[in-house]
Amino acid sequence: MKPEQRDALRPASLAEFTGQEDLTRHLSITLRAAKERNEMPDHVLLSGPPGLGKTTLAQIIAHEMSLPLINTSGPALERPGDAAALLSGVSVPSILFIDEIHRLPRQVEEILYPAMEDGVLDFVVGDGVKARTVRLPLQPICVVGATTQSGMLSAPLRDRFGFQGRLVLYPDAQMSEIVSKSLAKLGVISSDDAWREIARRSRGTPRVANNLCRRVRDWAQINEHTEIDGDVASAALRDFGVDEAGLDLLGNEILRALCTKFDGGPVGAATLAASVGEAVVTLTEVYEPYLMHKGFLRRTPRGRVATSEAYRHLEMDTPLELTLGLDENGD
Repeated sequence: MKPEQRDALRPASLAEFTGQEDLTRHLSITLRAAKERNEMPDHVLLSGPPGLGKTTLAQIIAHEMSLPLINTSGPALERPGDAAALLSGVSVPSILFIDEIHRLPRQVEEILYPAMEDGVLDFVVGDGVKARTVRLPLQPICVVGATTQSGMLSAPLRDRFGFQGRLVLYPDAQMSEIVSKSLAKLGVISSDDAWREIARRSRGTPRVANNLCRRVRDWAQINEHTEIDGDVASAALRDFGVDEAGLDLLGNEILRALCTKFDGGPVGAATLAASVGEAVVTLTEVYEPYLMHKGFLRRTPRGRVATSEAYRHLEMDTPLELTLGLDENGD
């Protein structure tokens, strides 16, 4: 039995990449100009919620520049020696992709600075008065950093990225196009109403959409549907616990806890995450951007606050202050 290729649904070029039009257009200009000059492009920083295509764009940058891609992550580079070994081991001009770059330790960042600016690795030889700095020339690299929390990057590191782009949640029309392509790659016969049904429940996130496409395909196969239409897609997603707004069981649990356990807030992210037994990062990076996008949740100086839309979604009575248009900002 052959393993399914997880990257099979990823676009391979900027021309195939759906959405994020301004970002991809600017990136195309930058890469094409660098390639025509036979130079490495500026270092690239990509930010935004998880699942929107940052890793895919890193792969596309390597493909467009016809260069090998080296993958690592911030947590994997714990010590300066880890970064030094990685950089000195690059044997040909390459794209270096660092996921979760905001989690790089400060000492590791300092190893990256001369590598990104001057293409050299600085290290100290000897101790005390005999200590001296040796510069080791490196192969040309373009660092592509991905982060869900750009505000956590230090200013010196952020400033070394000549190209900075932010990915945002996709509108339903673009999600529908992504779903149609993914289902076709999965070898599934489907209709446009199926694409729309899956798209509107994908939380504006291609990674979620691709996962839902696989689950709908599996459900249709087991239930002997040769073609996926809107009814089949709706039944499959309902069976897997994904509601009309695209929230899964945990998403609804977070919203219900906010509205019931904490009377609509305000409540801190750590307290809300603990109440549903999840990590804070899951709440703030995976669910919160979409809950805010849908108008179910607001962030205020005092904490997270549920909106009247949240109560309507949960089919609960809306508190009087929200009905009257008061306290929407947690004041």
